[in-house]
Amino acid sequence: MDLITFAGAMLDTATAIEPRAMAVLAAGLAIGLGSLGASLAIGIAASRAFDAGARQPEVFGKIQMLLLICIAFIESLAIYALVVALLLIFTVK
Repeated sequence: MDLITFAGAMLDTATAIEPRAMAVLAAGLAIGLGSLGASLAIGIAASRAFDAGARQPEVFGKIQMLLLICIAFIESLAIYALVVALLLIFTVK
């Protein structure tokens, strides 16, 4: 099957991919990649914070507070990905 035949088949309404199916697929990718990125970022931030706390234990309280603020901002990105996924699921007809 060449490219022109494939494109013609995709334009046919009987074999075209439905927008709802593409929205659900995009929602799955959005929440999957959003949560993957957030979890990796939290892991890296926690690792670096504990490494810094082990090197200078006297400032660990300040480092811990900064880590919690960073985790809150990172989690907001994961929540944003969830909102985008929910919008994709419930708004595309």
